[in-house]
Amino acid sequence: MELAPTTPRPAAFYDGGLPGGDPRPDIRAKVMLERVEKDSGGLARESFRMLRRIAYKDEQYGEILVPADLDAFETDFASVPALLTWLVPKTGAHLPAALIHDGLVGGKDYVATGYPPDADPIDRVAADLVFRRAMRDSYIPLIRRWLVWSAVSLGTIWSGSASWSRAQHLRYRITAFGSLAIIAVLGVVATLDLLDVVAWLPWMGADRGFVLELFGGLAGAIVFPLLLGLAWGRFAIAGVVTGIALAVLLHVTVLLLALTGLYRVAEWMARRTPVAGLAATALVLAASLLFTVLLVGTSG
Repeated sequence: MELAPTTPRPAAFYDGGLPGGDPRPDIRAKVMLERVEKDSGGLARESFRMLRRIAYKDEQYGEILVPADLDAFETDFASVPALLTWLVPKTGAHLPAALIHDGLVGGKDYVATGYPPDADPIDRVAADLVFRRAMRDSYIPLIRRWLVWSAVSLGTIWSGSASWSRAQHLRYRITAFGSLAIIAVLGVVATLDLLDVVAWLPWMGADRGFVLELFGGLAGAIVFPLLLGLAWGRFAIAGVVTGIALAVLLHVTVLLLALTGLYRVAEWMARRTPVAGLAATALVLAASLLFTVLLVGTSG
């Protein structure tokens, strides 16, 4: 496990060539993409095909070539929800690492194209670690790459691995998403406690003043996700990182979720019923104007 920053190895990425040809370690990796647009429920869904392979020299598994089939392979870059792209963009310096990760996907488990055929395949958990090392070699800062790796590990827990039993998969899912639900509930209660609506959390209290309650809530947002994350077993580090990130960024995430929801509702109305969309827009503008006038009048 990578527990401390290590020196990036940019030369670990190099040109993978075309199928049938040999990789060229003496040439830097070339990211050559073709944009593909497909219809998805009346909306255009964007993806990309690679026109040339990328090679990556992993510390543990050696040379990895992706994709296996240039014609069949498609990618949407880093699989980051739109809600979180302010923190982790879909493309950038980590693009080669994201393409390596996508290229390792095969059915329910990950397979390394350049990995010896008689060796054990790289499962999803191992592929996620390859992704984290590849991000390091792409000069991705330590905290960001651990956040991205933790998010990817959460996807692995949800999707599962062919090497897991059904009981294992269920246990991982219940532990991970159950603990995240607990953290979210605690975050809501802590917010209400900070606003003196309730006084349920002993580490915040009701009569300690706003600043002490704020720091108490922040401490709890670190301690409790840490304890809950340890219950994730082999995914404990991902659990700790994900839990603390959720607790600390809960309010930002909720705000962005609400704004995203309003935007999508507005787009849906504008597309399906333009007249209703215009009426709703006019109503919001009129209400905003009236509210502003009332506030200005009362302040005088």
